[in-house]
Amino acid sequence: MQTTTTLRTLTLAALFTSPTLFAADLPGKGITVHPVQSTLPEETFQTEIINRALKQLGYDVTPIEEVEYNVAYTAIAAGDATFMAANWLPMQQDMYDASGGDRKFYRQGTYISNAAQGYMIDKKTAEKYNITDISQLKDPELAKLFDANGDGKADLAGCNPGWVCGSVIDTQIKAYGLSNTVTQNQGNYAAIIADTLARYKAGKPVIYYTWTPYWVSDELKPGKDVVWLTVPFSANPGSLKDQNTELPNGKNYGFAVNNEYIVANKAWAEKNPAAAKLFAIAKLPLADVNAQNQLMHKGESTAADIQRHVDGWIHAHQQTFDGWIKQALAAQ
Repeated sequence: MQTTTTLRTLTLAALFTSPTLFAADLPGKGITVHPVQSTLPEETFQTEIINRALKQLGYDVTPIEEVEYNVAYTAIAAGDATFMAANWLPMQQDMYDASGGDRKFYRQGTYISNAAQGYMIDKKTAEKYNITDISQLKDPELAKLFDANGDGKADLAGCNPGWVCGSVIDTQIKAYGLSNTVTQNQGNYAAIIADTLARYKAGKPVIYYTWTPYWVSDELKPGKDVVWLTVPFSANPGSLKDQNTELPNGKNYGFAVNNEYIVANKAWAEKNPAAAKLFAIAKLPLADVNAQNQLMHKGESTAADIQRHVDGWIHAHQQTFDGWIKQALAAQ
């Protein structure tokens, strides 16, 4: 009799811990998630890590849709998309506010910290001509060093049209009196920076805008191959116009250090506390994103490659990843 009772107990225990029953009880069962990101392929890695965690929670995650940032905010606010894992703050605060701000969006916790941005030139030219500040390019002779198309003006590799960094650069070119000597080249950033890299490898002077996390600073290493340029004073567009970008050490590189957040539709997040908890607690080291982006630059850029990178990151940080899932389940 005791054996029968013990067997029945073990059977029930196995039933209640079976994968089938566990899957049926997961908070995301029957709920679809629509992730979006910008057209920058290097954002896929950080988005897919969150997608994996959402799938562990039982959510049905659709393929990532690539849209421009302003479209992403509009879509998330309207509920046509669920989340984006690349909300830059303070850089994109105006976009965030214009689509409804905290009334429409859920944003808690910092996903990626200390993302730097600014202007860089090759170290050889910087040292030869003692160039340390972008305002020095008011001198037509210095600006001409970076002329790539023969018009006599410096060609600064800039941002995709529609990105806030492009507006910041335009504002600063005007504020620092560089309109007659410097042109921001805008277009597909990956193509523009590839041209810049080719010029650098050919031994020609280069000037470009970049940010971290991104592969450029692994390819052209700050302090070794290139150097950051300072700016004479803070100058930013829109609601950022009074922002002081000077660092505690007195250096001013023209851009505030940003953090990246996961931003989601607020109404959806309120109905899905497990996902909301995940969005709030997930953290991804900037150095890990840089390293993965560099792998993409070296040719590991297919969808399968990126999934393999995600696999590797999760395996290397299994305890952290499992901790996210545990805390998310507890929040349901």
